[in-house]
Amino acid sequence: MYKLVFFVPEAHKSAVKQALFAVGAGKIGDYDQCCWETLGQGQFRPLAGANPYIGQAGEVESVSEYRVELVCEDHLIAAAVDALKHAHPYEEPAYDVIRLEAI
Repeated sequence: MYKLVFFVPEAHKSAVKQALFAVGAGKIGDYDQCCWETLGQGQFRPLAGANPYIGQAGEVESVSEYRVELVCEDHLIAAAVDALKHAHPYEEPAYDVIRLEAI
């Protein structure tokens, strides 16, 4: 099992989550579409050659984003990351894939 964590602006949060749920991420036992969300502040600076969704190259940008966490079974993680990348509005979405241990 893995935990997938990603950061997304509120306007795209629902679409990205639905793309992940559609491939089977967010399932815990007899429950599906499970996730945790926290609102926070993201910061980045697009470099030369970037095509940012928000902001301009060379300028620091600060934006409200949600941190969304959900679990994903081993055999679905590659499809989940692919779905995240395709549904997310950012050119380079920030995400973490964390392996979980059964205890």
